[in-house]
Amino acid sequence: MITSTSFRLDGRIALVTGSSGGIGFALARGLGQAGATVVLNGRNAGKLEQAAAALRGEGLQVHTRVFDVTQAASVQAAVDDIESTLGAIEILVNNAGMQIRGPLQDFPEPDWHQLMRTNVDSVFFVGQAVARKMIPRGRGKIINICSVQSELGRPGIAPYTASKGAVKMLTKGMAIDWGPHGINVNGLGPGYFKTELTEKLVADEQFTAWLLGRTPSRRWGDVEDLAGAAVFLASDAAGFVNGHILYVDGGVTATL
Repeated sequence: MITSTSFRLDGRIALVTGSSGGIGFALARGLGQAGATVVLNGRNAGKLEQAAAALRGEGLQVHTRVFDVTQAASVQAAVDDIESTLGAIEILVNNAGMQIRGPLQDFPEPDWHQLMRTNVDSVFFVGQAVARKMIPRGRGKIINICSVQSELGRPGIAPYTASKGAVKMLTKGMAIDWGPHGINVNGLGPGYFKTELTEKLVADEQFTAWLLGRTPSRRWGDVEDLAGAAVFLASDAAGFVNGHILYVDGGVTATL
């Protein structure tokens, strides 16, 4: 039965990685507006505090934790700290990620490893650390941020596409292994959104014209468009949704 509380997250703690700006910040805001106490994460303490202050100014319950999601020991220490000082992490959003563009034949090896550490290793490290806490409790929601590049390629971003394809399949594997313990693991796949990382693409008139013609909704996404999908996947309303990738892309993955 759907009730007024089916999509509410009151009393739940949500950890959102890479949430000092952009998509992560928008997701944190949406979860907070649905009632969750949000823990923002990043490596820059100053940016995190600015983000937290903005959300607190909207009346949301917010905490911050500075740690590197690509370092397993730091991740485990941070998760232990959150659980001991704030309470059980019931919602995890693995959002931290990066993009490095360039011709595949010239792509530097260090950049490949950095991209994989940030986009794939972090999902494994944080997901595993949080799942170890969720499993004994028999409940939890994990949302991994995928991409339309989990399904589709573009010139000059093959390593990024490989990393997001890996996140898609890791999401499915997590759901298979942890679903029997009461944990829902799903992916959220953004299309092309206006963020700090896409400013140059937005300003590129030729690219924007191509994108609008390619997108059935005929516009760039605004980060606020992602919040409702994240709240749904984190809520009781998605109790039987597991191993699914929900694409929020204006229809890009639906058309040639």
